[in-house]
Amino acid sequence: MAAISLRKGNTRLPPEVNRVLYVRNLPFNITSEEMYDIFGKYGAIRQIRIGTNKDTRGTAFVVYEDIYDAKTAVDHLSGFNVANRYLIVLYYQQAKMSKKFDQKKKEDEIQKLQEKYGIGTPASKDK
Repeated sequence: MAAISLRKGNTRLPPEVNRVLYVRNLPFNITSEEMYDIFGKYGAIRQIRIGTNKDTRGTAFVVYEDIYDAKTAVDHLSGFNVANRYLIVLYYQQAKMSKKFDQKKKEDEIQKLQEKYGIGTPASKDK
């Protein structure tokens, strides 16, 4: 009901609010069904992506159909206890996430340059 009253008022949302949520501190063995049960209470979900590799385990992206549903989920689920872990629910921010990927690109670029010039890699000494 709170979401309905929020929509009727001409309420302006903060700029960081969007439909995509970034969830951290999830149990590693959580299933998609459990995620839909937890987050589906706050509105229609378009997609859930759960991290599966070593770097992304314990994280997920939840995409809602409506921005107000996403806001309600953040308000209610931040700090929610799931299997003795407290969820961290944030709005996805492209700028912050791309900085992490830029770091990985730079590391790969350095490794390629080291290989090209034979610095610190045993395989390049054979050339």
